[in-house]
Amino acid sequence: MFYLKKVVVVAAAHRLDLNYPSKCQNVHGHAWKITIYCRRESLDENGMVFDFSKIKETVNVLDHHFINDYVEQPTAENIAKWLCDQIPYCYKVDVEESEGSVVTYDGNQS
Repeated sequence: MFYLKKVVVVAAAHRLDLNYPSKCQNVHGHAWKITIYCRRESLDENGMVFDFSKIKETVNVLDHHFINDYVEQPTAENIAKWLCDQIPYCYKVDVEESEGSVVTYDGNQS
């Protein structure tokens, strides 16, 4: 089994619709540190699990954008799942919203 890990940092804004009062209901931004994990039994014809630049391209769709335009209720949890669904061979995503606040989505545990 081959494993790939790619870290991408994007600056993006979002707002949350919550059922309790929170400053997160206002538009605000983060420097999101996103870690993508992919795996594959055998390598493709180029000798790769998946091209690092294609992962970065997918994650960078969010860079300097309003994440609500892409992800419904863009909590770190929902962003992690959305990204995992976008990237071939992805099985896990970490989304660090701010230092020490990290969510992991593991697509294998559904």
